[in-house]
Amino acid sequence: MHKTNLLVINSGSSSIKYQLFQMPSPEPVCSGLIERIGLTGGIITHKVWQKGKETTTNLQQDLADHEAGMRLAAKLLTQPGTGILRDPAEVAIVGHRIVHGGETLTKTTVITPEVKAEIKKLFPLAPLHNPGHYKGIEVAEAVFKQATQVAVFDTAFHQTLPPKAYLYAIPDHFYKDFGIRVYGFHGTSHKYVSARAMEFLDKPDARIISMHLGNGCSMAAIQAGRSLDTSMGLTPLDGLVMGTRCGNIDASVILYLIEQQGYTSERLSDLLNKQSGMLGLTGHSDMRDIGRLISEGDEQAKLAYELYAYRIQKFIGAYSAVLSGADAILFTGGVGENDVRLREMVCRDMDWCGIALDPEKNKSAAPGIREINTAGSRVKVLIVPTNEELEIAHQCMELLHKK
Repeated sequence: MHKTNLLVINSGSSSIKYQLFQMPSPEPVCSGLIERIGLTGGIITHKVWQKGKETTTNLQQDLADHEAGMRLAAKLLTQPGTGILRDPAEVAIVGHRIVHGGETLTKTTVITPEVKAEIKKLFPLAPLHNPGHYKGIEVAEAVFKQATQVAVFDTAFHQTLPPKAYLYAIPDHFYKDFGIRVYGFHGTSHKYVSARAMEFLDKPDARIISMHLGNGCSMAAIQAGRSLDTSMGLTPLDGLVMGTRCGNIDASVILYLIEQQGYTSERLSDLLNKQSGMLGLTGHSDMRDIGRLISEGDEQAKLAYELYAYRIQKFIGAYSAVLSGADAILFTGGVGENDVRLREMVCRDMDWCGIALDPEKNKSAAPGIREINTAGSRVKVLIVPTNEELEIAHQCMELLHKK
């Protein structure tokens, strides 16, 4: 069988994640994470799977920019000992995760100069993400010259939201002239895990409340594979409490900080995106650290966890209304898949809407999708490991196969 070498890249502001697939196999043959690009003490972790054996290479070196990082990745992919390929020219497709596609980039697409220009236009709507993605595209074009470059947008899955869900109650010209509306994010993850859940339930018209919980957090109300509402908005700042982002906040708080405390837009952006959420409440953004504080009797950490879970419960209630009930709720993302305490807190006292968690199943660790509700629970409670890279690879192959 002919295999297609497909490299998936997720380029952040100071990092590059990558996975190499030999499609149609769903298992990556190589993955890597390059951190602290442009900072001192760059960290590189590169893993290869061959003949059932995993080999890990750990490096530390300063990387001046994304091009240096991408060229190092290409070297690791091709050099003896760490490589799978003989030459970067063997990569046929590069799939890029792009957070914000706005209203014009609404589906997976081959990257052209026009597509790049549109991604650049959207920098103000995703300042923490789109600039890094753009750099990743430019560098990949230089390093993997022969490959077809493809963009997969986190916002695309939520293009099925109805106007009553995506419009804000402000004068209409702000939407018409500036595109100010709810876009939603984590769409690649929500699409992947909801499809897996529908297969697991053997119910193609399933009503699913999907919870992607990591450093960034979002929820989506999904029916028959279509997103009907989602918690993030114009940008990834809205909705749930996150690692460093505040989520829902009264707009008057912003006005007060500007008018009474002299905050600039830059200072506000830093406050709400990088200093708030669990970090602002506890001094830590990693839920594992906050969990340890709770074990030590820290009351502030306990309160922060309760606030985090409470916000999720409110959205479950809202999305149960949107969907006229739910067939399943699902936990995914690093926190959703691994945090036993949080899942228990989210499902506590939710029997009114048919959610009953089995405490023992919740504690058990097992690979793959699994059910953690009681036998009598009307709503299934599922843990569904996400795989955004595989979803991106599938979307790239579907696009180019159609062509």
